[in-house]
Amino acid sequence: MTECYQAVLGFGRVQRRVVTADFSGGDISSDGGALLLREVDRRMGLTTAMAKSLGDSRRLASCEHSLVSLLRQRVFGLALGYEDVNDHDQLRFDGALQTACNRISTMGGSSTVGRVERRANRQAAWALHRVLVEQFIAAFKTAPSELILDFDATDDPVHGKQEGRFFHGYYDHHWFLPLYVTCSDHLLVSYLRPSNIDAAKHAWAILALLVKRLRQVWPAVKIIFRGDSGFCRHRLLRWCEDHDIGYIVGIAKNDRLLDKASNLMRVAQERFDKTQEPQRIFHTVGYSAKTWDRVRHVIVKAEHLAKGANPRFVVTNLEGDAQDLYENLYCARGDMENRIKEQFQLFSDRTSCHCWWPNQFRLLLSSCAYVLISALRRIGLRKTALEKAQIDTIRLQLFKIGVAIVRNTRRIRFLLSSSYPRQALFMQVVANLNSG
Repeated sequence: MTECYQAVLGFGRVQRRVVTADFSGGDISSDGGALLLREVDRRMGLTTAMAKSLGDSRRLASCEHSLVSLLRQRVFGLALGYEDVNDHDQLRFDGALQTACNRISTMGGSSTVGRVERRANRQAAWALHRVLVEQFIAAFKTAPSELILDFDATDDPVHGKQEGRFFHGYYDHHWFLPLYVTCSDHLLVSYLRPSNIDAAKHAWAILALLVKRLRQVWPAVKIIFRGDSGFCRHRLLRWCEDHDIGYIVGIAKNDRLLDKASNLMRVAQERFDKTQEPQRIFHTVGYSAKTWDRVRHVIVKAEHLAKGANPRFVVTNLEGDAQDLYENLYCARGDMENRIKEQFQLFSDRTSCHCWWPNQFRLLLSSCAYVLISALRRIGLRKTALEKAQIDTIRLQLFKIGVAIVRNTRRIRFLLSSSYPRQALFMQVVANLNSG
């Protein structure tokens, strides 16, 4: 009979003692913070809602792993930093992840988890988007007076022969063009699109669906649509005006707008020449593009810097001071860039399946992992040093904790590392989650 021996790795000596290492430690994990994900998910009911919305068409009598368990395994794995389905061939034995998924036995391997993704279709994408929107609504204890919906697209490079990939000359690459919708730190939509379309494609339909659902819950809420110049489309602006939706959207420079701003730009340059300090002048002008059927208000930012003139234009139907609307409302959309960066920290660009809908499903799994960590940040990390931390920082400081796991018939004990430097923070997070 062949005997297997554990490979022993040598690392020299410390003083006169030989240093070796092997992987025979047993039930030890580097993800002790997975318990926090379990508590947040238990509080929100996120993965339970995901499984319920998707439904399970399998012959359940023959299934060892429930759908909710597989979804938890995949979403928690993304949150913990494991991007690849193949990682679960080893992770299925991890005691910390098993406990987080409410299991005490081996979880699904890569083939089992992968089949969940490969079964994805259009209905699954709709179902998970409904879960994201309902989780957003449930996050409010009282009706909000105002909601600002940020729309933005980003590039998702692909390196294989995936369905729906197209070459984009500007980026000199094959890629997808996903559309994201956020409201503050909440994520409502992550919609995968091919890259051979207009950046605003389907934004109008998505906005209409969101407005309909949000006004069903909060009839009096004021809704503002915010986006860059890629979303400045006449039909979209007109729909907002017809349905009492505020908007503040960038508009690309053109000769007519530059002509309207010429006097302001000249004044800004004269002031710069005198002071050698950056100058900004804000003003509102009336403007109608050739495709528009009405005149709209455009905020002009006449700016002159050491590098030269830097005019910017924003179209809006909101009332208020031009400078305040530009600097405090429109420029705040830059925070959405952080939300998109966090999607990549959760491997939303891991769209390597050949078929389209499994890639959309992967994008949504990353989004659900984001919703989970965002809730942890909003509830568990409030009034702590990590209250506004990025996901990578939260993962490193709260999830990646060495732990020995002892299990018997009555108890599961997590023996966290005694030298873990964030013990007080970890205990505060648990207290915040338990207190609500």
